[in-house]
Amino acid sequence: MSQNRISGKAFATRSEVIAKNGMAATSQPLATQVALDILKAGGNAIDAAIAANAMLGLVEPASCGIGGDLFAIIWDAKTQKLYGLNASGRSPKSLTAAYFQDQGMDYVPFTGPLSVSVPGCVDGWDMLHKRFGKMAWADILKPAITYGNEGFPVSEVIAIEMMVSARSRADRPGFSDTYMPGGKTPSKGEVFVNSKLANTYEIIAKGGSNAFYKGDIARKIAAFMKDNGGFITYEDMAAHQSDWVNPVSVNYRGYDVWELPPNGQGIAALQMLNILEGYDISQMGFGSTDYLHVITEAKKLAFEDRAKYYSDMAFNDIPVDRLISKEYGAHRRSMINPNRAARQYDAGEIESGNTTYLTVADKDGNMISLIQSIYAGFGSGMCPDDLGFVLQNRGNMFNIQDPNHFNYFAPGKRPFHTIIPAFITKDGKPFISFGLMGGAMQPQGHAQIVVNLIDFGMDLQEAGDAPRMRHIGSSQPMGSEMKDGGILNLESGLDYEMIRGLVVKGHKVQFSVGNYGGYQAIMWDDVNKVYYGASESRKDGQAAGY
Repeated sequence: MSQNRISGKAFATRSEVIAKNGMAATSQPLATQVALDILKAGGNAIDAAIAANAMLGLVEPASCGIGGDLFAIIWDAKTQKLYGLNASGRSPKSLTAAYFQDQGMDYVPFTGPLSVSVPGCVDGWDMLHKRFGKMAWADILKPAITYGNEGFPVSEVIAIEMMVSARSRADRPGFSDTYMPGGKTPSKGEVFVNSKLANTYEIIAKGGSNAFYKGDIARKIAAFMKDNGGFITYEDMAAHQSDWVNPVSVNYRGYDVWELPPNGQGIAALQMLNILEGYDISQMGFGSTDYLHVITEAKKLAFEDRAKYYSDMAFNDIPVDRLISKEYGAHRRSMINPNRAARQYDAGEIESGNTTYLTVADKDGNMISLIQSIYAGFGSGMCPDDLGFVLQNRGNMFNIQDPNHFNYFAPGKRPFHTIIPAFITKDGKPFISFGLMGGAMQPQGHAQIVVNLIDFGMDLQEAGDAPRMRHIGSSQPMGSEMKDGGILNLESGLDYEMIRGLVVKGHKVQFSVGNYGGYQAIMWDDVNKVYYGASESRKDGQAAGY
């Protein structure tokens, strides 16, 4: 671990937060404080995570909210086990791929009514609460309700995200009335009131998830969609069901790294780690040409499989065990030329966006890794009448061109998902709960965090602050990932000679100010019995404990 963080690194960082009784790390300080308040009032990590998520839906509305989906990995101290939750929604049962084709569309529209799938977030809260929660719903949602009615000052990064995302959604039904008081989104420091959302939270606090999926909220959403060219019905809402799933893992140099299986993209990080384990990464050194070359090539290989296989497992027989096996990782690794960037890889032949992440830990040892999203900034742009939130545009991820594609659109099907929570255990004990939001950046970011921690010996904060790479390939949803090698984006703080070496190897390198994700993490120190927290500077976030 570095003893001279700022002068000893090419990038600035700060100390980790350390506390004994509880820790929360979210992308907005008010949400972090809400989580701590719940812990101090007797709630556990799961109660605090739900409260923080509700708060983030209010204070970070371009990224998350109850119009979107949720995934979580929970370490339960009582049973000493990890549990996974897939609370993602499905496509409308009355909509088919033929409808898009009849309209002359090659892709599901990025915004608007056709991009909307059933929001799974509130049912996710309910599933978490029923299995692990302690505190009453009214107490969990009270902080967000109070802030919604009284208002809160909008923080800097979120203000920019709201402004940029609103440009293409201002004309969508209900959007301006909800998020553009006075004709514009709120500026940094401006107090924003969303009493509509506070009222919706009040209804949920009193009636639980049934109030959302089988009550007046569901009826309002259905009527709104029908009036505006959408297909989500009351029956779609009422039929929604989240699922408990088993997290999957690979062992990376003695540490078990856990992700959730598809329809999410978490196993791409595991595939990358299996490939990287065959190299002496620590000897290469952080920020070196050789390291950035092999991690970029590992990403290309994993993402070709991602484009082909990752989808709703209820509709496909996805070879997850094979994809994350050591043997398959070695096979894929053998395709990497150490001296040359590949222009194209094929997916393996195997038989058989804008998000918020938070993590909370409590005094009893419970930890939760939770990610929640409406997909792109402000999702579909569709804001149901007087409810105070926007519906997600996750349906845009479906393929409507190839009936044989695993992610081909079907009624009642979950789309491919980008949001992924992560967890690390060591010798069967909890170690780190972490996540890194940001679309296709997420598995790339997860792999880089693990490598920073394990291979380069960075502390929890440094691992998130270190400059990142982000490789991009095809912009087409779920098509071939890489076109002519793709583009390797690099953050500032990396050495020029290293960049020159990457160009010599054939990489197309460019600098970009984003999107490199938003990292939050909590680590359990089993020796001193304390938590470490980290929240990076790319977002408005805060890690805090007590």
